[in-house]
Amino acid sequence: MIRKSLIEREKKRKKLEQKYYLIRRSSKKEISKILSLSQKWKIHGKLESLSRNNAPTRLHRRCFLTGRLRANYWNFGLSGHILREMVNSSLLPGATRSSW
Repeated sequence: MIRKSLIEREKKRKKLEQKYYLIRRSSKKEISKILSLSQKWKIHGKLESLSRNNAPTRLHRRCFLTGRLRANYWNFGLSGHILREMVNSSLLPGATRSSW
C-alpha cells in the first residue's frame, strides 16, 4: 500500500490543476496569437510564475485499490498485478485469461 501523504499530495495537485486550468489555457492561446517576441516572453513569464504543482503533467494515475503508480490500465483504473488477480478470480466480468 502507498503512504497516505502521497495520495493526499496527488489530490492537492489535481485540485490545483483544475483551479488554474483556464488561466493556463488562456495564456497559451495569447502566446499563439501574439507576433512580437517581447510580449510572448512576458506572457511566458506569467506561466512560469504559476506553481509547478498545478501543471497537468505533474499528475499521475494511480491504482484505485493499492495506489500503485506504475503499470496502470486506464480503462480499469487498476495496476497490472491487481488486475491479473481479479481476472484469475473471475471478479471482472468479460475479462478472460489468455492461454495458448
